[in-house]
Amino acid sequence: MATTQAPTKELIEITPFKNEPLVDFSKEENARKMRAAIEKVRSQLGREYDLVIGGKRLKTSDKIKSINPAKPSEVVGVFQKAGVEHVEPAMNAAQKAFQSWSRTSLEERAQFLLRTAKIIRDRKFEFSAWMVFEVAKNYAEADADTSELIDFLELYARDAMRLAKAEPVVQLPGERDYLSYIPLGVGIVIAPGKFQGGITIPTPSGMYER
Repeated sequence: MATTQAPTKELIEITPFKNEPLVDFSKEENARKMRAAIEKVRSQLGREYDLVIGGKRLKTSDKIKSINPAKPSEVVGVFQKAGVEHVEPAMNAAQKAFQSWSRTSLEERAQFLLRTAKIIRDRKFEFSAWMVFEVAKNYAEADADTSELIDFLELYARDAMRLAKAEPVVQLPGERDYLSYIPLGVGIVIAPGKFQGGITIPTPSGMYER
């Protein structure tokens, strides 16, 4: 599982959105970089990863093994299997983080996404290599998924800033109308597993996983 620390405070210039270019693996230099990333990831297979709640690392008795579907004998990683007893602590940690995060400026939130996109872009071959093992994707398919993740981060950062600039609302006689967006709070979602690969990034309130 590809992991990284939360992005630094580097300020990213906001330029017009454009899709992340796909890697051309017909070029030997790119194929060489991907082979090197494959070997780097191969050396890290089988590691056990902690459950992180509120910045605290936990281990559980039940585990989840990620298996290379192209080679079932190969364990990509071992993960903690969270249970119902972990829901409330996770909610409490998220609620605590919400107190400060909800007051964080839109610009800083957008910068967080842009800096995360930069980290993934800088380590693109490595993140793609993990998907080669996790879901047996070929180079091009893994690269496309990594590129899509970068696009999501880049697009959502820009869209958040665009949507925050509320359009003037109709002013009726005797009224002073305005439109603003407010943070709604914390929720728990069991999302359908469309994608089998994963990228996990520690955030102030826990783990962001793709």
